[in-house]
Amino acid sequence: MIFVVAGTQDGRELVKLLLDEGYDVAASVVSHYGGELLAHACGNSCLINDRPLDEVALKAYLEEHDIRLLVDASHPYAANVSCNAMAVCAAMNLPYIRYERDLTKLDYDRITVVHSYEEAAVEAAALGKKIFLTTGSRNLDKFVHSPALADCELTARVLPTAEVLVLCESLGVDAGHVVALQGPFSQELNVELFRKYSAEVIITKNSGTLGGTDTKLAAAKELGLPIVLIDRPRLAYPCIGHDYASILDFVRKYSSQRLHQLN
Repeated sequence: MIFVVAGTQDGRELVKLLLDEGYDVAASVVSHYGGELLAHACGNSCLINDRPLDEVALKAYLEEHDIRLLVDASHPYAANVSCNAMAVCAAMNLPYIRYERDLTKLDYDRITVVHSYEEAAVEAAALGKKIFLTTGSRNLDKFVHSPALADCELTARVLPTAEVLVLCESLGVDAGHVVALQGPFSQELNVELFRKYSAEVIITKNSGTLGGTDTKLAAAKELGLPIVLIDRPRLAYPCIGHDYASILDFVRKYSSQRLHQLN
């Protein structure tokens, strides 16, 4: 069985492709909502795990389900997830391949590239007082609690789930500063949202075209707004593919080798 770390849209697409190729697939997501999206995409053909898996739990899961290969299609900024997957695969001598989205070209001169959420808060505070966050909810606390942003007005665009809305409320982000929508978003919608909330600075990540980075950059450029962009973590992946074909070729190659060994 193949295990796919599938907390993204491209992860779901890879699961569907592998199922269509006739492989048995188990997939892991980071939330109940992610599990619903995957189940909707793949029906009952895929074994779905929606519980958090640290390194110990991941190893136990792979052993329990006789996993023979791991495809890491986790979010580009989920560094801990990838580090755990690589460590477990190395310890178990399992083939590992990382699916990595291409980076969005940064062709706008009002982009400040940073390497942490904390640095993003400091840079954004120097550029304006009304900050529009497009970085999701998982690190929202780092902005809310940042001393640099104490005098700033934060608007957060997040997923429209009960869990996320409760988190926003617990952090003191009121309903008037929460944009609860499921992406992707067009350039036009981004422009309207940035205007509606009188954004002066946009904070985002380089999540690639599928993550909507290109339309956010285009909208900010249209409005002349500065962007603070949090760069991707730099990890030493042992094997990497940038398109679905590369992942399928890796899986087919390993599967053929495995079949030859069994014969």
